[in-house]
Amino acid sequence: MPKPRTKSGNKNLISTNLVELRKQHNLSQRGLAQQLQLAGYDMDKNVITRIETNQRYVTDIEIKALCEIFCVTFEELTKV
Repeated sequence: MPKPRTKSGNKNLISTNLVELRKQHNLSQRGLAQQLQLAGYDMDKNVITRIETNQRYVTDIEIKALCEIFCVTFEELTKV
């Protein structure tokens, strides 16, 4: 079964918002990956890179993890 894409053809809705949030919190991709790993989530720098460049789908667990790290709601993370 094919995975859904956004209207623009991207693989996820959060790439732009993730970059913005990461920069607002003064985190590099590696720094964000470290924060996620300390919180118990198995996400490394390569995962962050692929999400931010729309080369990868984001799982519900990853969205939950990012919401926790940045203290934002699902709606804030996925806003268009």
